[in-house]
Amino acid sequence: MARCLTTAAAAVAVVVFLICDSARSDASDHRYKSGDPVPLYANKVGPFHNPSETYRYLDLPFCAPAEVKEKREALGEVLNGDRLVSAPYKLDFLVDKDSEVICKKQLTKEDAAKFRDAVFKDYYFQMYYDDLPIWGFLGKIDKEGKSDPSEYKYFLYKHIHFDIFYNKDRVIEINVKTDPNALVDITEDKEVEVEFLYTVKWKETTFLFENRMDKYSQSSTLSHHLEIHWFSIINSCVTVLLLTGFLATILMRVLKNDFVKYAHDEETAEDQEETGWKYIHGDVFRFPKHKSLLAAALGSGTQLFTLTLFIFLLALVGVFYPYNRGALFTALVVIYALTSGIAGYVATSFYFQLEGTNWVRNLLLTGCLFCGPLFLTFCFLNTVAIAYNATAALPFGTIVVIVLIWTLVTSPLLVLGGIAGKNSKKEFQAPCRTTKYPREIPPSPWYRGALPQMAMAGFLPFSAIYIELYYIFASVWGHRIYTIYSILFIVFIILIIVTAFITVALTYFQLAAEDHEWWWRSFLCGGSTGLFIYGYCLYYYHARSDMSGFMQTSFFFGYMGCICYGFFLMLGTVGFQAALLFVRHIYRSIKCE
Repeated sequence: MARCLTTAAAAVAVVVFLICDSARSDASDHRYKSGDPVPLYANKVGPFHNPSETYRYLDLPFCAPAEVKEKREALGEVLNGDRLVSAPYKLDFLVDKDSEVICKKQLTKEDAAKFRDAVFKDYYFQMYYDDLPIWGFLGKIDKEGKSDPSEYKYFLYKHIHFDIFYNKDRVIEINVKTDPNALVDITEDKEVEVEFLYTVKWKETTFLFENRMDKYSQSSTLSHHLEIHWFSIINSCVTVLLLTGFLATILMRVLKNDFVKYAHDEETAEDQEETGWKYIHGDVFRFPKHKSLLAAALGSGTQLFTLTLFIFLLALVGVFYPYNRGALFTALVVIYALTSGIAGYVATSFYFQLEGTNWVRNLLLTGCLFCGPLFLTFCFLNTVAIAYNATAALPFGTIVVIVLIWTLVTSPLLVLGGIAGKNSKKEFQAPCRTTKYPREIPPSPWYRGALPQMAMAGFLPFSAIYIELYYIFASVWGHRIYTIYSILFIVFIILIIVTAFITVALTYFQLAAEDHEWWWRSFLCGGSTGLFIYGYCLYYYHARSDMSGFMQTSFFFGYMGCICYGFFLMLGTVGFQAALLFVRHIYRSIKCE
């Protein structure tokens, strides 16, 4: 146990160091003197409504600096699709500029068509100035008084205004505006001469440097947003507590009556035929089919649950502040690699408890159960991104780094965990002896089947989180900022509690119907919330977002499929472990022959 805690502490320390190190600017102390160059990097451009479809800034025929320098990026930044290059603008510290010419450029027909297509798709650009994010749109469409789209006029902005606020020797804030009067008509396919300009104005402020990132998180902490969040949580809590309380009351009363009945039966008539869940005490602990797959699923689910807890820990201590580029991706990769030993230990240990013998195959299955589908999805989506020449396509070097992490960290820790699980030599704790031959399961109505039970089991936990899902989706697949991690953590705790309870309730009803094959059913019922979340993905895509195009659609449904599959494994593990505790408890409370 002490070794696990030490490993966990080391994992958190490594992740915090990597994240903080990747967030540094070129000027590590962010202090400048008058006239000093302040790092400005152009990041990417892309359709505003398709957050995954982004391209390099210089893929469009902008003015390029005399020497294009690419910023060295951390692993998380590359995974996030960031490709920072030196921008053509020079925003030296405390140096004002008025209508400074960047370059005069003769746009060819092809260049004009590229810009027109970008304006039509509502392209935005993103830059970083002293690690502060800035955005702007490339142009506008004039639709006034025109009903036919072929009559629309397309204009390109050619003059950008930078308003920069400073406090002593530090940059505090930067705002970007485009001059609505400085436009270039790019409606027709013809050569156009453009003079790109920019203006810089420096203004003093008393705002502290330590609080300069606060403005980016204020949008999610405004009073009306907080009221919506808290209302959704209170609504979820009340609904869930009423339903779970109602079920708990019924379940406890029925269980109490069962215990009294079985105790009375034992005292009055030893040879009386048993009924209900006591009747199957000789079969309830009969090991399930496909026990290697079940053990692997429990190992992967436990690892993902641990990963989620570590991510929440880092979020609650303030590591994932807004626009800490790639911090979340770095944390996910590193923590997943460092927690793979947990998956190996849990899977192999449980596999041996179920009297399994081929533990090597079980370990390979554990390692591939989640990573396999994720890898196949990544290969397909990365190929799509390469075909689109998008920044979401990972460079070969980054792929090599990820493969090395998996080979040199994840796999060895998985094997070490498996060896530790094999040597733990735990025995399965079954309060009742299992009979030699299984009893026949009596026929049951259709609503007691696996699919209807999964639908019932998934609906209640999903109803507790669906309101918060919108804000998470709008942040991950949009441009909203989500920083209220404390509320999200409360919602996660509610999700875990409700999942555990509803699985226990359905397991009891299954056993009461004399159906002893509860092992896989409890896992499937617990994980069914992941299927509901994927169903919400369909609703969000069609009803709540403006995403379009093959690349964005494939990225959305591909990666959300992997995330929902991860939820299925994690919540399935929670449901199974809760059901196992419950089954052991009730059969330990009665006398079993």
